[in-house]
Amino acid sequence: MANRLPIIAFVVLAILFILYSSVFVVNAKQQAIILRFGEIVDVKSEPGIYFKAPFGMFEADNVQMVENRVLRFDLDDIRVQVSGGKFYDVDAFMAYRISDPRRFRQAVSGNIALAEARLRTRFDAALRRVYGLRGFEAALSEERASMMREVRDQLRPDATSLGLEIEDVRIRRTDLTQDVSEQTFERMKAERLAEAERLRARGREAAQRIRARADREVIETVAEARRESEILRGEGEAARNAAFAAAFERDPEFFEFYRSMKAYTEALEGSGTTMVLSPEAEFFRYFRGAQGGNTGAAAPAAGTAPAGGAAAPQPDTGANP
Repeated sequence: MANRLPIIAFVVLAILFILYSSVFVVNAKQQAIILRFGEIVDVKSEPGIYFKAPFGMFEADNVQMVENRVLRFDLDDIRVQVSGGKFYDVDAFMAYRISDPRRFRQAVSGNIALAEARLRTRFDAALRRVYGLRGFEAALSEERASMMREVRDQLRPDATSLGLEIEDVRIRRTDLTQDVSEQTFERMKAERLAEAERLRARGREAAQRIRARADREVIETVAEARRESEILRGEGEAARNAAFAAAFERDPEFFEFYRSMKAYTEALEGSGTTMVLSPEAEFFRYFRGAQGGNTGAAAPAAGTAPAGGAAAPQPDTGANP
């Protein structure tokens, strides 16, 4: 019995090795391509435990695992020319998955790096073609979504030939190159300066209109005030003349006396003027007595104050030249 133990152990180990070589596990992120003597015999895309012929080292059955999830491929710093002739730097990426493992194995031997190298050339060409039909502003507008769909649709036939399916294409960045940035800055600066000058011109025009309107309103207001003042002055003069006329009609002699007193005040008050007049002049008729022809009231005596309270001036006797 003891001599059989090594044999039993060897048989058990052989069975375990054969079992281990015949079983493989596919998880949710993978797909399995089963190769028999280099030919594809089956593809397992569902997760689980599967069996194959043992001894893969003798090219009996081999299993190649490929991705079963969405992958991403980035394309950075691609210089593209737009319809206006200027160049821009573009960053983009595409999301894809291996939809046909058989074709993927046949086209690129199941090598993702080789598949991405082939897609890179086509991706670059599609971006240049799409940008070349449009201006730079299109990538910054609502047309950006249609540009990404157009690039995706152009890539799909080539991706299908590799066993791949393009899920989406996204443009991450569209920047001006250094030369274009300087030119754009100068153009924007000139546009802003022109816009500022237009605004200043509009401001000057508006200020001129406001100033002219204010000047016109000032002139109209002053003219209206003058007109009203002239009307009021005329009405006052009319009222004054009416008052004088009423007073004259009531007592003509007193009115004549009042006007003479006022004339004395205006003619002789603080003027520094010497007047040489005869005492018998009509101007001094109210300085004479009853013989002077005043029939209504006696003239004030010489040296006495008249009714207004001021001393009446003495008539000039001709002593001053």
